[in-house]
Parts: sequence; C-alpha cells; structure tokens
Amino acid sequence: MALVVVQGVLPLASPYLMKRTIDALGTGISAHAGLAGFRPVLYWVVLALVVAVVSSLFNSLAGLAAQYQSIVFADKVTDLVLGKSIAVDMEYYENSDYYDTMYRAQTQAATRPLSVVNRLVAVGRNAVSLVGITGLLLALNPLVALVLFFVALPGALVQTLYARRQYRLAMELTEKERQSGYYYSMATGSGPAKEIRLFDLGNLFRSRYRALRAQLRGARLKLTQRQAATGWFAQLMTSFAVYGSLAFIAYQAYMGAITVGSLIMYYSVFQLAVSSFSGILTGLAGLYEDNLFLSNFYGFLALQPRLKVPASPKSLPPKPNRIVSFRDVSFQYPGGTRRALDAVNLTVEPGQVIALVGENGSGKTTLVKLLCRLYDPETGSVTVNGVDIRQVDPVDWRRQVSVILQDYVQYHLKAWENIWLGDVESEPNRARIIEAARRSGADSAIRRLPEGYDTQLGYWFKRGRELSIGEWQKVALARAFLRDSQIVVLDEPTSSLDPLAEAEVFERFRAAVHGRSAILISHRFSTVRMADRIYVLDKGRIAESGTHVELLKHQGIYARLYLTQAATFQQGSLSDHPIM
Repeated sequence: MALVVVQGVLPLASPYLMKRTIDALGTGISAHAGLAGFRPVLYWVVLALVVAVVSSLFNSLAGLAAQYQSIVFADKVTDLVLGKSIAVDMEYYENSDYYDTMYRAQTQAATRPLSVVNRLVAVGRNAVSLVGITGLLLALNPLVALVLFFVALPGALVQTLYARRQYRLAMELTEKERQSGYYYSMATGSGPAKEIRLFDLGNLFRSRYRALRAQLRGARLKLTQRQAATGWFAQLMTSFAVYGSLAFIAYQAYMGAITVGSLIMYYSVFQLAVSSFSGILTGLAGLYEDNLFLSNFYGFLALQPRLKVPASPKSLPPKPNRIVSFRDVSFQYPGGTRRALDAVNLTVEPGQVIALVGENGSGKTTLVKLLCRLYDPETGSVTVNGVDIRQVDPVDWRRQVSVILQDYVQYHLKAWENIWLGDVESEPNRARIIEAARRSGADSAIRRLPEGYDTQLGYWFKRGRELSIGEWQKVALARAFLRDSQIVVLDEPTSSLDPLAEAEVFERFRAAVHGRSAILISHRFSTVRMADRIYVLDKGRIAESGTHVELLKHQGIYARLYLTQAATFQQGSLSDHPIM
C-alpha cells in the first residue's frame, strides 16, 4: 500500500519540474544572465534527477513485491486446487463435467488471483495520481478535465464487452482444449509410449491434435480480430481528444495566458491524466474479466464431498472381532444404465479369506470400492459388527483396509518409500519395510538394485531404475502387507506373476493374513481355490457361494468358468475332480 501511494504521487513531480526547468531556461535566456542565469536551470535538473532516481528505486521495490506475490500466489492457489482435488469423492471422477470444471480451475487458478491483485494495485496507483492531476487540470480549465471521462470510457467499454465474450468462448472450448491436451499427453507420455510406437499411432494423434488446435486458434483469432477493430475506433477517439487538448493548451500559451513551461506541464499532465483514468477504467474492466474467470475457480473450490463425515463418528470395534457384512447392498454408477450391484448380501468373518469370482463387469471391484467407502450404496448398508461404516470417520475406516488394486500405481520414489506409502501414518521403519517386501517376494528384486532399498524407481528422475511389471506388482503387494489393517483386499494381485511366483506369494500371504480377513479378486482359479469361501457374482448379484469343492459339485457358473480355464491350461485333464 505504501508503494501504491508513492508510485501514484511521484509521477506528478516530473511535469512540474519540467515546467520550472523550461521557465528558468527562458528567463535566463531573456535576461542574458550568462552562466549565473543557468544555475536555476541546473538546480531544477538536479532535482528532477533525484526524483527519477527515487522513482526508479520504488519501481524496483514494486517489481520485487510483485515477483514475491507472484510466487506466493501461484503456490497457494495450486495448493488449494490440490487440496480440493484430494477432497472430492470418486463419484466426481466418473463425470466429464467435473473434468471441465477442474480444467478451467487449473488453467485460470495460477494467473487470475494474481491478476486481481495487480489490477487493484494499478487502479490504486492511478487513482492517487488522478486526484492530484485533476486539481491541476481544473485550475487550467474544467472543460479539459471533463474531456478525460469521454476519452477513457470507450476503451473501457470495449474491454468489458469482449471480456464477457472471451469468457463465453472459453467455456464453449473447454472440452476441445481437454481433448487436445489428451492427444498431446498420449503422444508424449511414458505410459502409452510403447503402444504408440507399436501401432504407429503417433502421427494419427498428432494430426488430431493439430486439427483441434486449428479450431481453437481460429475461434480465438476471430474474436481477437473483432476486438482489435473495435479497439482501434476507441483509440482513434482518444487520439483526437489528446491532440485537441494539445491545440487548446498551445492556444493558451500563444495568447500569453500560460508560459511555455506551463504548456509542456499541462500537456504532460493531460497525457498522464488520460493514462491514469484509462488505467482505472481498464483495471476495473479487467477486474470484471478476472471475476468472470475466477467464478470457475471458486466453483471448483465450492465442490463438496458427497460422502459425508458424521458429526459424531462412532468408534470402531476391537480389531480381532470385526465382522464385515453387506446387507442388501445395491449401487449404480452416476450416469450408468444398470446397477453394478443388486441386493448383495455377504459376510466376511474375522480371519476368513473369501474370493470374489465372476466375469468382467459382474461387480467385483465395485463391491471393494463400497467396502472402502469410495462410494456409498444407494440402498442397503455395509456394516462392521453391526455399525454402518457411514457412521464411522471414512479416514479412520480406510486405515483398517489394505487394498492393492489391479491398476496399482508405480510411484517414482525410492524403493523403501514405495512400500512405506502403504502406512504413512507410521514412522518409516526399515525392518518392517523389509519384512513386508519379503512377504510379497519383492525383497530379492530390490536387493539387486544398485542402491538397494534407497534406489530411485522409475525413469522420471536421475539415477532411476525400472522394474519389470511382476516386480512392480510385488512392491505393490508389500504396501498392503505393511499396513496393520484388519482387512486385506487384493484385486487381481498376481496377474503379472508367473505361476511359481504366484504360488510363493500366496503361501506367504496365507501366513501374513493370519488373524485378519482377506478378500481376493482373481480370474486365476489356482488363486481362488485357497479361499475359505467363494462368492460368484453375475450381473451385480451373488449367484453362488461356497467352497471350491462345493461349487464344482454344484456345476453352476463357477464350475463352467473353472472348467473353461482348466481346459485351456491342462488340455482338459482334470481327473483329480470327480465331477469332471
């Protein structure tokens, strides 16, 4: 605020000092005073130099403050976007409108709040200058002061008009912007890199990216051309007003009403006044534009989680005796056309290992998402010892569930950190981390790395080392084993492992989950057979349940799936099962 006042006042000194310099010079020349007559001129020049140096100092300080604000604002606003992205529920990620909202917030968040501050500073600085300038112009002629309003108004109106048009255009183009960004990320990202090259998709995605950017560029240039044409007419009016005022002030000097120094001062002041008043109106129009775009940012921050945290959450029952039950649970994804789960009843006893079996889309992973309370069921309830998990703090509940999903994340961090992420509430304990890695079979692969557990994984950062898909999966399994949770959920946990490695993992897994409940989702029946109880899902319903032997004897969906897989890998030789 101090800089705003000083920067607003200092520009007023320059025209005045120039007037005194010119007048002193004219007096000295007229008086033929020689070098002595030049001393007053030199005095005013030196004073102008001091003002210029002080102005330069304060401009540098203002630049430093602006740079500091820019860094702090960018970090703060980005942190707000991250916080809201973490806080919203999974349901938002099933909705394309959410991605539009998030994209608009992200693209505007880094610049618009800072723009508001900068515009407010500029408006304040120009307002301070204008207050002093107006007094001088009123002393010259009130009509000149009135001209200021009509000079600056057209430009401000043009900016306000096109600010709304630009906002509407940005809203209309959001999806195309995201589509172009998608093609760009596919062509440049490390994840799709292999398939992009194997199927020669690079040029296809590049051409689509170019086509989208051409559409976006054309729409924006068309609006910019209109704005430039309209703005030129507004600038033309300003030029006529400025030079018309110059003619009036020059006439005053010609008639002897003011000195030549006053002519220069008044003309400089008038230009400064036009600049200041235009700056105020343009700044206000810019603030209007910023407010339009910031509505996207505020709209994003206003998103509220659909999963409500209870005002007075209930405590979880003691660990060893927790019974998890699904009671008539039904659920349909937002925008879905059918129920992913339909009246599901299922119980997981303490220490019991159950398996979920079914074709793709039968509801297996959805059931796990409800268990972890990433979603809430439409009807029915998920309970632990009779307590609905909606009455428990969701963060506390999720700490009791270790989950390794089929699409697990490969964190480009150190090897020990990749495992420790399974239980970040605890202090990193090397012994516990190594034990979890041994249980999952990841220990031997990690020890072969150049720096062992301190090796950076992935190629995103320096000295990184890549693991095979199977090794990454063992690291992900270690995360689940590290957490001291009551329930362990493994969604296709060994899909990237060979049969021998799979057998080794589950031998260790069985010992690791002693006293804890476990839910397995797998298409491999060699994995499923180890479960205490198997539930077969079909189109969102539990069609069958029982042990491996019981389900084979039932000769239903499970038996058909098992026989199909067995025929593939054993050429139909299943003589160890009497029903075949």
